[in-house]
Amino acid sequence: MSATPVPPSLNDRLSGDIVPAHDPVLIREGDSYYSYSTGQNGRLPILARTSRDLVTWRALPGPIAAIPDWALAAVPGAKDIWAPDIAYANGRYRLYYSVSTFGKQRSVIGLLTSPTLDPAKPGYGWRDDGLVIASKDGDDYNAIDPNFARDRQGGQWLAMGSYWTGLKLARLDPATGKLAVPGAPLIPIARRAPGPNTAIEASFIVDHGGWYWLVASFDHCCRGAKSDYHLVIGRSRAITGPYVDRAGVAMRDGGGTVLLQADAAGKDRFRGPGHAGFLHDRDGRDYLIYHAYDRDRHGAATLRLARMRWSRDGWPALDN
Repeated sequence: MSATPVPPSLNDRLSGDIVPAHDPVLIREGDSYYSYSTGQNGRLPILARTSRDLVTWRALPGPIAAIPDWALAAVPGAKDIWAPDIAYANGRYRLYYSVSTFGKQRSVIGLLTSPTLDPAKPGYGWRDDGLVIASKDGDDYNAIDPNFARDRQGGQWLAMGSYWTGLKLARLDPATGKLAVPGAPLIPIARRAPGPNTAIEASFIVDHGGWYWLVASFDHCCRGAKSDYHLVIGRSRAITGPYVDRAGVAMRDGGGTVLLQADAAGKDRFRGPGHAGFLHDRDGRDYLIYHAYDRDRHGAATLRLARMRWSRDGWPALDN
């Protein structure tokens, strides 16, 4: 008897505008899905795309035509906008974004808002609400890779950070989407263990099953098929942590359970999977969106999307 064929995964079926895609996030408005990602390949400063079925994607005009003047003044030499995050709050869509230069700590996170994501709808248009938080040389954090999160009491938070002393959390003012107390100490939520490799970034907080889950990216992106980026995860009963991995090691102390990683032997076509976003869809299904580098297309940063399922012990796994 022949084996039952394995149905193709969502990733196997993706088509259309899926390259380039770096640091993607995902949201749904009505019957359409929208994804935003780092500006690349002339699609600057923010790249946008849409789909009706999560399978076939088409390009959209970016939300704004250029990096805002205030951000360029704060970060001279910036060429594009990095790692946007999208959420809906207080009647408007919030698109948090970061502006920086590679390997530098002079960075800013800003905020765009719009009443709709659909360019064809009345009222569409993104308003730049300006600076949310900045970092400078000598700070113990880097103000990039924003992620908006809510707690179960209605509080709003922004996770962020890259390298240095790791990932941080700040409370937001729900009315403005900006810091509740500018200059207040940031809450540490994850960092790498002491040593020469401090590579951690791209936090995303998910609320599921009575836990808050922190997804982060370890190791190095942006090296094409040679990237060793991968996703790790931990959980906490409180949004402020401590987040711990399956072994009970706090992510503030270098912990993190691997969620997705290319094989060490180099056989996987898509290398360096990382910088994840999450969507809990209205039918109850959960999805993880991320990018990976396609070895068969000269390391092109490619949109990847997987169904996330939750095991009996509560931990997630991906239909990848």
